Order: sequence, then C-alpha cells, then structure tokens
Amino acid sequence: MLTQIVRHPIPSEPEPGDCPGDVNPLLWRIYRSRGIDDARELERELGALIPPAQMAGLDAAVVELAAALEGGQRILVIGDFDADGATSCALAVLALRAFGHHEVDFLVPNRFEFGYGLTPEIVEVARARAPDLIVTVDNGVSSVAGVAAAKALGWRVVVTDHHLAGAVLPDADALVNPNLPDNPFPSKALAGVGVIFYVLVGLRSHLRAAGWFERKAIAVPNMAELLDLVALGTVADVVPLDRNNRILVHQGLLRIRSGRCRPGITALLQIAGRNPARAGSADMGFAVGPRLNAAGRIDDMSLGIDCLLSDDADEAHRLASELDRLNRERRSIEDQMKTQAETILGDWTPDDGELPWGLCLYREDWHQGVIGILASRIKERYHRPVIAFAAAGDGVLKGSARSISGLHIRDVLDEVAAREPGLLQKFGGHAMAAGLSIPQSGFDSFARLFDEVVRSHLCDDDLRAVIHSDGPVPEVELTLDTARAIHDGGPWGQGFSEPIFDDHFEVVSSRVVGKKHWKLVVRPVTGSQVLDAIAFNAVEVLPTVPGRVHAAYRLDQNEWQGRLSLQLRFEYLEEATP
Repeated sequence: MLTQIVRHPIPSEPEPGDCPGDVNPLLWRIYRSRGIDDARELERELGALIPPAQMAGLDAAVVELAAALEGGQRILVIGDFDADGATSCALAVLALRAFGHHEVDFLVPNRFEFGYGLTPEIVEVARARAPDLIVTVDNGVSSVAGVAAAKALGWRVVVTDHHLAGAVLPDADALVNPNLPDNPFPSKALAGVGVIFYVLVGLRSHLRAAGWFERKAIAVPNMAELLDLVALGTVADVVPLDRNNRILVHQGLLRIRSGRCRPGITALLQIAGRNPARAGSADMGFAVGPRLNAAGRIDDMSLGIDCLLSDDADEAHRLASELDRLNRERRSIEDQMKTQAETILGDWTPDDGELPWGLCLYREDWHQGVIGILASRIKERYHRPVIAFAAAGDGVLKGSARSISGLHIRDVLDEVAAREPGLLQKFGGHAMAAGLSIPQSGFDSFARLFDEVVRSHLCDDDLRAVIHSDGPVPEVELTLDTARAIHDGGPWGQGFSEPIFDDHFEVVSSRVVGKKHWKLVVRPVTGSQVLDAIAFNAVEVLPTVPGRVHAAYRLDQNEWQGRLSLQLRFEYLEEATP
C-alpha cells in the first residue's frame, strides 16, 4: 500500500492584532486552517450551546417522561452495546434518579443473541420487567417492529437516537433524532448520549417550572455533572466535533480533569495508565472507550454500564479491572484473527493479480464481537473498504464493514441489495461503518458483487492512503509549551482534527520497545534540536529504521515519573528521498 503525505500548510504568521491575546500564535494559525477566523467560534462555555427548544420531538418526549414520573411508573431504558450506548444508558438512569424517580432500570441487548436495537425479541425479554414506558437511547429509529410489539403490550415508547432513518419510522409516542429530515436542530453531529442529554435537560426545565423539585424537597439537579459521560460517549462514537459537540466534550473533560466525574471513568483512566488530571479526547477514544466497548464485544455491556453507574470508588475499580481483563482478551482474539486474515490475504491468488477493491474476509471461527475491529485493522493496512464476517448460526453470517474516505459504505450496501434482492437479509449503518447479515451460502456471490459496486465508485488513486499534514513546525516552536497549547486547545476529533505535522529527520538512535513500537531520537535535517519520538505499532510495517526519515507526527506531552517532556508521536514514517 502506498501512503502519501499531503501538506496543507497552516497560514503564515497572523498580522499584529489578528491573533487573540490569550491564544498561542501557532494554535491560532491551526484554527484558521480549520475554518475558524473569529475567536467567538472558540467559545466553549455551556451558555453557547444550541438551546434544547430547537430540537423537534423533545417536547413530546418530555411530556411522556414527566407523566411517568408524576405517576410513579416503571421506566426501562433500552441501550446499545457500545460506548455511546453505555454512556447514554448510564446518563438516563442517573438523571432520572437525580430527579427523584427510582422506578427506572436498563436493558441492553446481548449482541450475540438479539442483535442491535429494540427488537420484538428484546420486547419479550423486557416483559419480565413490566415497564410502563420504554426509552431507547442510541437506537430505535429503525426499530419499527420492536416499537409496534411494545405498543401492542400497552407500553408507551420514547425513541431517542442519532442514526439515519429508513423509509419507515417507528410509531413511537415521541421520537427525538436531530438527523430526521424535518428536524431543524442545527447540529446533526450529536451522539446518542448528546441526544438523551438534551432530552433530560428539557425534562429538568419542565419539572422545575411545574414545581416538581419543591414538592419532592430535592435540589434542582445540575445537569453539568453528567457531562463527563457526554464527553466519553461523544468521543468514543467518533461523531464530528462541530462547535456544539466541542462545547459538550470540553466541559466534560474539565470535570474529569478536576476530579468531579464518575468513579468509573476515573478508574478506567487509571487502569489504562492515564492521568485523569490531564485527560484529553485521545484518552477517551483510545483508553476508556475500548475498555468500555470490550464488555459489549466479549461479554455483556451491562458490566460497563454498572461501572459507570457505581458511586463507590472501590467497586468502580473492581469493575474497571474486569473491563480491562476483557479488553486484554479482546486484544488477544484480535491479534489471532488479524494473523489469520493476513494469511488469507497472503495466500490469495486473484485472476487479475490484485486484491479486490472491496475486500470480504470470513472464517467460521472468528468472533462476532471483534470482526469490526478486524475490518478496521485490515482497512488501515490495505486502504480499501473491508467487510469481515463471522458465523452467527443457522446458516447466517454477520458482517462488519469499514470504509475509506470518499465511499459511503451504507449506500454501497444499498446498491448491492438493489442489484440482487434477497442477498442481504438486513443491513444498516452510515458512511464509514455498517453492519449486515447474509446467508452463508451467499458469501461468494456477495463478495463478487460487493467488489463490483466498490470498483464502480472508486479509482486507482482512492486506494492510496493520504495523511493530511499541517506542514513542518518551526524549530523555535518545537517546545513543551506548544504541545501543551495544542492539547488544551481542543477538544480534537472527527471533523476538527488534531494537528499532524511532517518533516524530514536524521535518526540519531532507534530501538524496539514493547515488541511493536519504535523508540527514536531524531534531529530535524534543517535544525539542531535533538528530540525524543515514538512510533507505535510501526515495527511490523518498518522492520528497520533508515538513517533519514520523512515522518508525519503529532506534538505530544510524555509523562514519566511525574515529569512532562516533549515527544514527537510519529503517525507514519518512511525513508526520506534525497
């Protein structure tokens, strides 16, 4: 696979008076390169959030929830088995309890038995809880049959979701989703946890106006206390960090750094070796999120939700330790599956001498909960859309798809389904990821048709990975202060990318650490400063390090024995051409 570093140099030095006085000049130039030229767009106070009143469907949801609270009715929250679903579940339960309502519980479908969302099968499981009101979080917009089954039992249903809707909407008593075509809410990027947060903010306002908290003799809850969960779910779900999401994530991170967060989040950070006092988006996305997700991938997401709900630090640490164990198990399974996938690809003998552009992989013994990560890893290695399949029983294969920039994977599956009706039993997703089920007997036919459709949408250049760089950092700005300013200048994430720079370096020394990573000492070829660098998971791709490299890197703060130092985190490196 060829990788190309494409520079989009950050603007030159700002004119005198152009840069806000409290913003690092390099950081301000980075902001400008991301389309921000007014300091007011950097505002991260809660008062700058889009008001809940602009969310269509929210008032109807509030009416249903308020009636359930007034009547002391049983509320059952139906979540999803990923980090967004877990944080959404925990937030809903915690908020309703803080409102003085204790007839609230949650249920998360086991992905291996019931699949995703509010299905008729999950409604049957829920009958034992005898709910009066079902509230879905991070799912439900496609649960037409499940909502109908719940309504047939006399239950009311409030759907809160952020996924794209199908042609038919569920007949829920209230449906809140900023991505419905007729919803005027300006931010379409809210994660599921952001949607339920907005609903509960609206519910609090309604209850306060109705005198609920006075009658219950409880203090009006501060909803900001739940923003740690919003930050975690938003980052882990890799939704675009538009201005509204940046505010939510920033405020949540502030709470985490100050120690005012759920004990479970603190425990997960600590068990991952991260300092909660310096927690950033990357810690949520690469340390806490994967450990939380491991519960849903390997066992039962209820474990992750219990960790987030716990008010006891010791119990939270015990649950976080179990999540860490599951994550290590997940990594072991992933490594084995990746080795098997590489063997399949190494033995591939295609007629035209190249791998399919749309790549389908399957082994009967692959783990259903890990195929999504496997598809991501193979996509990163070969830079083409990948679907990894596992056996689901009864002659059915479940697949998890990951795409590359420029190819909407759900639309591709829609086209495959249209070309050969019946080949896909069900599918859903969005631009970069999707899930599907096919008959095991149809794997070869599906793989051929998938490749055909992918080829019709891509060209040769699309199969070349591109790293978008902000250019080199002037040597005078290669400092710990600059790294700190960038870290604090986020939150960074999808749609508001953390700066990646590139430059040519002389390699002073190199050694392998942790069997997979390169630990380096480098010097810019145009400078004299000697710098520490780390290239994670690079040994497999680059078994030896040449004397001069071209590298794409981030400025990082490395913490060792309580001391911070500047470190370049190499995202990609190759031998430098003369």
